Amino acid sequence: MPSPRDLLADLWTSVGGDAAALDAVTLTGDEPQLPSSFRVDAAAQVSIAASGLAAAEIWRMRSGQTQRVSVDMRHAAIECRSERYLRRDGEPPPPMWDPIAGVYQVRGGRYVRLHTNFPHHRDAVCNVLPCDATREAVQAALLQWDGETFETAAYDAGGVVALMRSRDEWQALPQASALDALPLVEISKIGEAAPKPWPAGERPLAGLRVLDLSRVIAGPVAGRTLAAHGADVMLVSSPRLPSIPWLVIDTGRGKLSSYADLTTPQGHAALRELLSEADIFSQGYRPQSLAALGFSPEEAAAINPGIVYVSLSAYGRNGPWATRRGFDSLVQCATGFNHAEAQAAGVEGPKELPMQILDHATGYLMAFGAMIARARQAREGGSWHVQLSLARTGKWLWEMGRLAQGLATPDITPDLAASYIEDLPSGFGRLTAVRHAAMLSETPAHWARPAVPLGTDPPGWPARG
Repeated sequence: MPSPRDLLADLWTSVGGDAAALDAVTLTGDEPQLPSSFRVDAAAQVSIAASGLAAAEIWRMRSGQTQRVSVDMRHAAIECRSERYLRRDGEPPPPMWDPIAGVYQVRGGRYVRLHTNFPHHRDAVCNVLPCDATREAVQAALLQWDGETFETAAYDAGGVVALMRSRDEWQALPQASALDALPLVEISKIGEAAPKPWPAGERPLAGLRVLDLSRVIAGPVAGRTLAAHGADVMLVSSPRLPSIPWLVIDTGRGKLSSYADLTTPQGHAALRELLSEADIFSQGYRPQSLAALGFSPEEAAAINPGIVYVSLSAYGRNGPWATRRGFDSLVQCATGFNHAEAQAAGVEGPKELPMQILDHATGYLMAFGAMIARARQAREGGSWHVQLSLARTGKWLWEMGRLAQGLATPDITPDLAASYIEDLPSGFGRLTAVRHAAMLSETPAHWARPAVPLGTDPPGWPARG
């Protein structure tokens, strides 16, 4: 199996990174750290190291100063489930799953997973079945359904569900073939623009402005990572959209937070004004969703030539599932991870990975891609589009290989994670939260702004410098 250093080298050079820069990276720790037959800890370490190295390279471009980058595997694994270790005023997280979310059997003994944390997703499932919103009613209704038929019907109705497939079943689908044609981190030039100079500042991303239009984990983690290296990150959400409060707190560290309802003229104008002065536009909505509102990559580049536009999808940018909604837990279920992990553990039904690694790793890879594209912009000019998907990250994880005895590894409890935790203030109370795992010798990563409730800030950028 390739070592974490091999994986990092392949990732770094795949986007045109200078192989000599890898000499600055130290990776410590051994697999496995968390109980899994998959190399989730390597994925955590490598994705975080890639983002840290990109920040160090930008600092070298800006200042001429090189620095060391080190990432410990245990720290990386802990950060890739940071929401579990977060405490607010000493209190642990409340239950983050809706009462009817989770795994059910369908006709024929197969399994489906429902994601119903947002009310409109729960309503879509209950309308399709149709049934009351109780576990008992949902299970009774689902036993009358063929799994794939239900999956399709629920998606068409606006729900987010997944049939548990084996890896072979997933690979037989056209969507898997569509993913095979895509790189892990896809960076393409989408317009002409003059190179933008780096603003003044004492950190790698100081003075850079990042619009973060994302929810839940992957996209918000990308914004949190860019903030850790000094960017001004503005999380833009709508007062009409639901959120998961605990994740807002955990991924909101380092960010400003503003409301803009893009379906109104005022909200549309506010985002357009923010975009006109941004460096990076990072979004996690389904393909074509923002395009319908006038904020496609090409439209963003017309508004602000030189923009770096980052797009996250669940299942990839093309293929029959390209517009399908999805979350980490569902992509794990649909693409074979839950089936394979259950087989390795000798249990019936789906078995989850020990963290939402597709979300977290993709978030760090989004930040990595954004920084690589911004560095290209500074050297070559142009507007750039960076594209990633949870399912493509899953393909990367699958191809790393398996750990024969990985599931025998003990879990990392909050007590064992204590040395990687810091105390900090927030707009929600006193937090204890996981520090960033990428250690840079000259520009240590940290969050200069506390996490704040959604909509706290006006929709405007702070002055540079």
